[in-house]
Amino acid sequence: MRLMMKLLKDRNFIFLLSITLGLLLPQPAEWTKALMIPALALVMTLATINVPNNYFLNPRAIMKPSLAGLFMSYVILSGTILCLAALLIDDKNLWIGFVLVAAVPPAVAVIPFTAILDGNVSYTLSGTVASYIAALLIMPLFFWIFMGTAFDDPYKLLKIMLLLIVLPLILSRVILFLNWQERLSPVRGLLTDWGFFIVLYSIIGVNRNLIFTNPLTVVPIAAIAFGTTFILGWLIQRICVLCRVDKKNVISLVLQGTLKNQGIAGGLAIALFAKEAALPSAIYSIIMILYIIWLDRRKQKALQ
Repeated sequence: MRLMMKLLKDRNFIFLLSITLGLLLPQPAEWTKALMIPALALVMTLATINVPNNYFLNPRAIMKPSLAGLFMSYVILSGTILCLAALLIDDKNLWIGFVLVAAVPPAVAVIPFTAILDGNVSYTLSGTVASYIAALLIMPLFFWIFMGTAFDDPYKLLKIMLLLIVLPLILSRVILFLNWQERLSPVRGLLTDWGFFIVLYSIIGVNRNLIFTNPLTVVPIAAIAFGTTFILGWLIQRICVLCRVDKKNVISLVLQGTLKNQGIAGGLAIALFAKEAALPSAIYSIIMILYIIWLDRRKQKALQ
């Protein structure tokens, strides 16, 4: 019993459990997917408690990390995704799926993951907010250039941005104003980890049949996902070290340069295109979990 309680509090076990249940017991995902947005909003609120109230009062402090976030997400990561997909993907629907992944803003999870990995949350927040705002223009532009399809529902992205960026930031200010951060401290990590469980399990569970009915198709998708997380992340880190970038900012740049919002990409794929277009988002979600676990374990070893 004590071992079970310990496992249920272990972040890596929770993330691996989300993969396992998503692949082996996917049926409840049809119901839990409705909880994805509230779960992410909760995780975002808990993560942005770290951002001081006076942070956005200094435009000069925001400008540099905002431009850095845009560059990492839409130049480095999107460019790499599209180049690799052009080389390895022949199927039209899968290509659409990769264009969707490249066009969406960074994963909302980059902010709480920055907190988990002891990075600069304020730096990541600036880059993420800037990328979500820019996505209102960049997403339809990407669709028009690479698919010839206009994105005719910008309000969906705006709604997601308000729910997952603006609302959590406001709620975190309320928590700081009421001085509740200390009360939340004992359960903050556990709520964050299980919030991610709901999101990751739902994405994988909903797309489980696509993964198992197209085993050969999964290989090049997984290769691209691995290349744009593990390998690209390593390259970004090495370059940052050579350029003597602050260690906490390196974490922010690595996460923004390797993680895309698979929830938005997968949702658009399912709603607007053939179901195969959602397969890249499903595989990316699994690789993303493994990548985050690897980053977390590497951090823990460095502290020992």
